[in-house]
Amino acid sequence: MIAALPLLFTLLFLSQTSFSQPSVERIPKDIAKAPLPKLLDFGRGKCIPCKEMAPILKELSEEYKDRAIIKIIEIDQESGLTRANRIRLIPTQIFFDAQNQEVLRHEGFMGKDDIKKVFQKMGVQ
Repeated sequence: MIAALPLLFTLLFLSQTSFSQPSVERIPKDIAKAPLPKLLDFGRGKCIPCKEMAPILKELSEEYKDRAIIKIIEIDQESGLTRANRIRLIPTQIFFDAQNQEVLRHEGFMGKDDIKKVFQKMGVQ
């Protein structure tokens, strides 16, 4: 009976977790309803590549204003969102379309031109 407990807990966890369906919970509530493509950058203020990306993301946020949403997610402050998106490495960028479907995931530093190319492929001009 005791040996079956880990299996029981695993089955209970999996029954309450949806890995296949996209969910609004993977996107911050303040931007989830916006009908625009989104880029979430998961990082940490102490991370060197994250620090290097911050000014790039700020600049792109201004450049794509009213056409796309770019948001930096601090993993220490948003642990639930970090878990929901299964972040394994920082920085991680996740691109979502206007319907909040994940389009692309990139782990590590991502340069300005590469981000712009993804947005272009998503139809963001």
